[in-house]
Amino acid sequence: MNSRERIIAALNHRKSDVIPIDFGAMRSTGISIWAYQKLKEHLGLDTSTTKLYDVFQQLAEPEKEILDRLGADVVQVHRLAAAFGVKIDRWKAGDNGRGIKCMVPEDYDPIPMENGELTIQRDGKVLAKMPREGYYFDQTCHPLAEAEEVEDLEGFTFPVITEEEICYMEQQAKDAYENTDRAVLMEFGGNILEAGESDFGFENFFMNLLTEPELVHAYLNRLSDSYIESLKKLMPRVHQYIQIIQFGDDLGSQESTLISKEVYREMIKPYHKKIFHYIRENYPEVKVFLHSCGAILELIPDLIDAGVQILNPIQIAAKGMDPETLVERFGDDLVFWGGGSNTQVTCNYGTVEEIQAEVKKLIQIFSKKNGYVFNQVHNLQANVPPEKILAIYDGAQEYRKEQIQSVKY
Repeated sequence: MNSRERIIAALNHRKSDVIPIDFGAMRSTGISIWAYQKLKEHLGLDTSTTKLYDVFQQLAEPEKEILDRLGADVVQVHRLAAAFGVKIDRWKAGDNGRGIKCMVPEDYDPIPMENGELTIQRDGKVLAKMPREGYYFDQTCHPLAEAEEVEDLEGFTFPVITEEEICYMEQQAKDAYENTDRAVLMEFGGNILEAGESDFGFENFFMNLLTEPELVHAYLNRLSDSYIESLKKLMPRVHQYIQIIQFGDDLGSQESTLISKEVYREMIKPYHKKIFHYIRENYPEVKVFLHSCGAILELIPDLIDAGVQILNPIQIAAKGMDPETLVERFGDDLVFWGGGSNTQVTCNYGTVEEIQAEVKKLIQIFSKKNGYVFNQVHNLQANVPPEKILAIYDGAQEYRKEQIQSVKY
């Protein structure tokens, strides 16, 4: 099998030749620019070519040499300006604002402040801040922070994809499909809960979910309509090239869901179902991927009912997210994408040998029902050394070798 065939087999719960691997094919399976440059230096590769494609999380774009070295089977189709309106179709040599030399988007010009913070500003507004000792930006501007009634939504612009962005994404998808044998994952986003957090502010939106349901439903109805309008424009141009469309909504904390199951069902699920089922009904060959962090065990049946087919990042250190339980209960209905290395514990504090032993154990668990794509839990952070990154992916590739040997003998 080639990489694309391997991924398609996993997506359809069929046995593949070896386990599929993802490295950086979406914004929560990748690597911090700090860690990526150290990895390239360790491997003797030129660091000047690295692109900082996600300015929000400060993520590097994995290059072919790295994808090949780590055994990756998937590539990503990006949105044109997924963070703070910074387009990523034109590049310049520079640094990330913290001294990491790399290629940055042409419009990326963070402004340092006297207190050591780094800011992204537009039209006199501070959109985001990176703390003095931070590694990514925090959003500071919430356009609906003062909204209290449905009428306050008037004048707010809900996002609809432009022809410029469609052309950009179509070309990426076509190039990836025709010029590689890797599977193609297209970022869409389509956040529901997270969009409310972003537009209203976290505290405001969580209070509104309980005290202003009419306002929230009016907002989410219009928001989900804008997503469907965008999908109607975008999907006819890209569906023949992509195998996966990625949505995102973090629904859990380390200890529990962010909202109760009842609130999810009443306030969020109808809109998830609306956009996920649009894909399921109109483009059944494209699989629905949801990124949702945290302790979300009790919401998984509802997510499946809403149309989710692939779940990521499988935060195994969160409460209730036991791999064996997840596979036993949901392995027939979901493809698990991630969960292959505990980045909260083992990756930070374990030895290379402990990392590789954990990788093997987790792969064995998640692979039991032929619906698994290997990746660590969420992005590799700035402080993860090259030796540990290689331990994760060499561990996965060593498992592949054992799979091949078991077939031979």
